[in-house]
Amino acid sequence: MNVVKLYTTPWCPYCVRAKHLLTSKGVEFEDIDVSRQPKLRLEMETLSRRSTVPQIWIGNKHIGGCDELFALDRAGKLESMLTS
Repeated sequence: MNVVKLYTTPWCPYCVRAKHLLTSKGVEFEDIDVSRQPKLRLEMETLSRRSTVPQIWIGNKHIGGCDELFALDRAGKLESMLTS
């Protein structure tokens, strides 16, 4: 299974939704809290070229945020990304 990494903040409702979807599918993920760590936020912004959270990677592929994660799930593509 591919490693799933999320850059998040604790108060972000989209972060909570993304983590809930992954948890409901039994997916383990690395949750990187950028709320009090400017270096990690800068890392996220550099890697994703975005400043909003969550920013989500499956394996080495940046998929975007919560909306993109749910779109992959609705399209039936999330499972294959997780296992390929």
